[in-house]
Amino acid sequence: MARDLRGFIKLLEERGQLRRISALVDSDLEIAEISNRMLQKGGPGLVFENVKGASFPVAVNLLGTVERICWAMNMQHPQELEELGKKLAMLQQPKPPKKISQAVEFGKVLFDVLKAKPGRDFFPACQQVVIQGDELDFEKLPLIRPYPGDAGKIITLGLVITRDCETGTPNVGVYRLQLQSKNTMTVHWLSVRGGARHLRKAAERGKKLEVAIALGVDPLIIMAAATPIPVDLSEWLFAGLYGGSGVQLAKCKTVDLEVPADSEFVLEGTITPGEILPDGPFGDHMGYYGGVEDSPLIRFQCMTHRKDPIYLTTFSGRPPKEEAMMAIALNRIYTPILRQQVSEIVDFFLPMEALSYKAAIISIDKSYPGQARRAALAFWSALPQFTYTKFVIVVDKDINIRDPRQVVWAISSKVDPTRDVFILPNTPFDSLDFASEKIGLGGRMGIDATTKIPPEIEHEWGAPLESDPEVAAMVERRWAEYGLGDLQLGEVDPNLFGYDVR
Repeated sequence: MARDLRGFIKLLEERGQLRRISALVDSDLEIAEISNRMLQKGGPGLVFENVKGASFPVAVNLLGTVERICWAMNMQHPQELEELGKKLAMLQQPKPPKKISQAVEFGKVLFDVLKAKPGRDFFPACQQVVIQGDELDFEKLPLIRPYPGDAGKIITLGLVITRDCETGTPNVGVYRLQLQSKNTMTVHWLSVRGGARHLRKAAERGKKLEVAIALGVDPLIIMAAATPIPVDLSEWLFAGLYGGSGVQLAKCKTVDLEVPADSEFVLEGTITPGEILPDGPFGDHMGYYGGVEDSPLIRFQCMTHRKDPIYLTTFSGRPPKEEAMMAIALNRIYTPILRQQVSEIVDFFLPMEALSYKAAIISIDKSYPGQARRAALAFWSALPQFTYTKFVIVVDKDINIRDPRQVVWAISSKVDPTRDVFILPNTPFDSLDFASEKIGLGGRMGIDATTKIPPEIEHEWGAPLESDPEVAAMVERRWAEYGLGDLQLGEVDPNLFGYDVR
């Protein structure tokens, strides 16, 4: 499988999922506009080979479909991602095996962990070219500015690597960086993120925080860094589990940090606690411009890169975007972990149109009254990434939660708003959600769209309409005999039923 960016680009090209553009383009607005049109249509990945003012090509939209996400993780179908989730669930809450088969399965997972241990590369490709001192100038990099109201150029798909000065444990996160000068950038991270915690610890000890930014890495490592699962494993080990073998790491030139050896670019610098600059506004995943926030300033002293490097980028915004495709894949990985936390959950789905986490649809195997409300409350506290989920809709297990028509039917036919809707006011909330009356504080809504059972209801529920099974089987056998064999009743165009999906 591909274990670096170049290998993945080659794979996409071989499978007809990449376009190379030789026409001159501008990294200011134009690249994002072209890419956005491709994303709306599920189009191929793009490599811009002739970018104004830059000597490096730009790759974008490589992870623009769920199919390509699966390829990046050496899989073919989204369902396979759940097998990976089962491994992570087993590592998160290991249970003593009760059967020999369970012991064998757990042994295989432990063996996978051993195989996933990172390796060391002493002659890394990412350090083929070293630039320091006055020669360091990020204005020469093809950083993009996606929207006309954005404050400046940004880095979006860089792995931001820091280390806990107390424990020595590294953190790898994907945070936005804004170019402030030719050798400085601000980093935008939430206070709960690992990098922010490391900076607070460094400040307490009066130390600078060392930072490395790895750009243009194997997309599989990006997926590992974007997986906020509360397991005491490093992101490098996650990536090794994802890929089936350890990630090769290299020691940085000027900071005591390790980066993927096959990175296209590596930026090395430090943050002095308390040194901040305004960051933003920028377009974000909510579909609006965010605010201006004082953010930590990184002063860089070194950049290394491969010969003839490729600059990988993306941008946020109203779905579909690459981040939404990544969230759909992570949804599949979370599912076994969530089932382990909340046993009655059969399946769950985070619709892309709900910004990948604002609304969740969960199906349960209902067996007692009040169970849907219990499942919704348990969902909100099951994993940290569901903290900012605003709506939880609970349906029966026979509802296809990935079919919005079935979900809307369940809400419409099974919900009494006075009984089945409950609201939790004044809970901690996403600071990017402008719908909240107070930024950082908002409400949550649970909707019980399951079939009601006593004492939830005092009358009998109507029997569901179903075909006669013998007649249905007969019609299936005689379909061609009716002269209808040429009509395929598989996927249906939703526009035939009054929708306007373009």
